[in-house]
Amino acid sequence: MKKIQSAISFFAYDNLLNHCRDIFSKLPDSRSGKNIVYSMEDAAMGAFSVFFTQSPSFLDFQRNMELAKGQSNAQSLFEISDIPTDNQIRNILDPVSPSEVFPCFSGIINRLYESGYFDPYKSVNGTLLLALDGTQYFSSKKISCENCTVTNHKNGEVTYSHTAITPVITAADTNIVFPLEPEFITPQDGHDKQDCENTAAKRWLSKFGSHYFEWGITILGDDLYCKQPVCEAIESENLYYILVCKPSSHQTLYKYIENTDEIIFHMVTEIKNGQWLYHTYRFLNQAPLRAGDDALDVNWCELTTRNDNGDIIYHNAFAANHEINADNVAEIVKAGRARWKIENENNNTLKTKGYNLKHNFGHGNMFLASILATLNLLAFLLHTVLELTDTNYKSVRKKLVTRKNFFNDLRALTRYWRFNSWNSLLLFMMRGLEINPADTS
Repeated sequence: MKKIQSAISFFAYDNLLNHCRDIFSKLPDSRSGKNIVYSMEDAAMGAFSVFFTQSPSFLDFQRNMELAKGQSNAQSLFEISDIPTDNQIRNILDPVSPSEVFPCFSGIINRLYESGYFDPYKSVNGTLLLALDGTQYFSSKKISCENCTVTNHKNGEVTYSHTAITPVITAADTNIVFPLEPEFITPQDGHDKQDCENTAAKRWLSKFGSHYFEWGITILGDDLYCKQPVCEAIESENLYYILVCKPSSHQTLYKYIENTDEIIFHMVTEIKNGQWLYHTYRFLNQAPLRAGDDALDVNWCELTTRNDNGDIIYHNAFAANHEINADNVAEIVKAGRARWKIENENNNTLKTKGYNLKHNFGHGNMFLASILATLNLLAFLLHTVLELTDTNYKSVRKKLVTRKNFFNDLRALTRYWRFNSWNSLLLFMMRGLEINPADTS
C-alpha cells in the first residue's frame, strides 16, 4: 500500500518535474573550462519548457519578464535558475544522446504500472497493447547532419530527414496513449522505408522487450511490421503480437488460406447508432507467414463488416501469435484495430494538435534534432499523465476542449503574468473559466 501511495504522489506536477530535473542534472557535459554559465539541467529544462508550454518564444518572454520584474515563470514553473538563449541550449544539448533522457520515460511509465493506472487497459489474455510506428520529425533539402537519412530523388534533388519509431501503450476503448522511449532510425538502417523501420523496431525490442515482457505485452503494428524477422524478434522477447496482414504482401499465406478447409467462420450481429451491422470473422491457426521450410507459423483472422444494404464498411486482417478461437476472435481484431491510435492520437497529435513535432526547433551537427524530439515526446507524456491524475488539470482541458485552445491560453498567460506555482496557474485558469476547484479535503 505504501508503494502504491508513493507512486500516486509522484504524479503531482512538482514531483514529475523534479524527477525529470534530476535526470537532466546527470546529462554528460562536453564543455570544458571555467566559464560555464548554464548548467545542463537548466539547458535541458529550458528546452523542455518550450515544448511543455508549446511556446517557441517562452524563454524570450521569461527573460524579458525577469528584467522587468526580477522574477519569471521559468523559475517558478520550471525551476530554471539561469535562462539560456535558444542558441546556447542548442550548443549545449547537441552532443547529448537522446538515450540520456530515456530514464525520464521509464520512471514515469513504471510508476503508472505500479500504481494500477494501466489495469483498465489490459486486453487479450490480460496483456497491454503496445503499438509501434515510425514518424518523420525533420525534413530539409538544405540542412543536414551525420545522422540524417539521405534520399536522392529522380529529379536530382536530395532530401535530408530524421525519422523515429515512437512506441505507445494504448487500448481499444480510449483516446489516451502513453509515449515510451523512442528509437531513432539511423543512416545505417538503409533507405527503404520497410528496412529502416523494421531494423529500428527490432533494435527497440532488443533494448526494451525484456523489461516490458514482465508486464505482459502484445505488440501492435501495421503491415510493414508483419514480416518474419520482426515477428521472430517479438517472439524472442517472449511477447505477443497482432499485426495487420495484407494479401498483397503475404501471397504465400493467402494462397494457403484459399486452399485450406480449416477456416472457421464466426458471425456477430449488432445495432450501432441505430444501424444493423453484420460482422463476419474468419480465422485459422498455424499457417505459414512466408514461403520456405523455415517459414514461421502464425495465427490469422479477418473481419468483414457489412451494413443493411450489404455494403462493406470495414475489412481488415491480422496475423497473431495468440491462439484464436470463436470466443476471442472479436477481441483480437478489436485489439489489432487499436494500432491506428499511434497514428491518430500520438503522431498526428504531435504534428498537428499543438506539439509541432515537425517544426525545426534546431538541427545541430550530432544529436540535437533527436534530443529535442525526445523532449517534445516527454512533454506530451507529462501532459497525458496530468490529464489522467490531476483533477484541476483535467477540468481545464475538458473546458477548453482542444489542445490548441489550452496551449493558446498557456502561452498568453505565462507571457504577461508570473505565477507562483503550476497549481496557482491552474486555479487562475479555473476562475476565469468558472470551474469549481476539486475538493481535496
